[in-house]
Amino acid sequence: MTIKEIRFSERIAVQLITLSKEWEQENSCYGYHRNNSDDFKDKRIFVATDGELICGYLFGHNSTTEKDTSIYKAGTEYFEIDELYVKPQYRNCGIGQKLFRYAEKAVSPDMNLIMLITATKNFRAILHFYIDELGMDFWSASLFKKI
Repeated sequence: MTIKEIRFSERIAVQLITLSKEWEQENSCYGYHRNNSDDFKDKRIFVATDGELICGYLFGHNSTTEKDTSIYKAGTEYFEIDELYVKPQYRNCGIGQKLFRYAEKAVSPDMNLIMLITATKNFRAILHFYIDELGMDFWSASLFKKI
């Protein structure tokens, strides 16, 4: 298993879109729609590969906060993770953790904050992953109830 940062190319986009389609078909996230190649442009892309096969990815972008909040001041620069996905047959092997840690190390010279939003249907597992396994802090939650 190799974890690395890669540059965007149409060839890479095809592989990532294929994974994104698989994720959409899992129906594990509220409102998730597969990506198109524009979603990867101007992003930092990290992949886990098994030989030539991309079996997981993380992509995100640098951003700057616009206003003060309870956790940061206006103008704070941060890395926002747009997506982190690992193929089902490669899960529970630490690949998601490795992708996150690799990205964290790669962006740390320029950023001192990583943020993300998650929309998974299995919130207990995802909170365990990000908080217990990766050391992130919980900030807020959006809840809904269909009536």
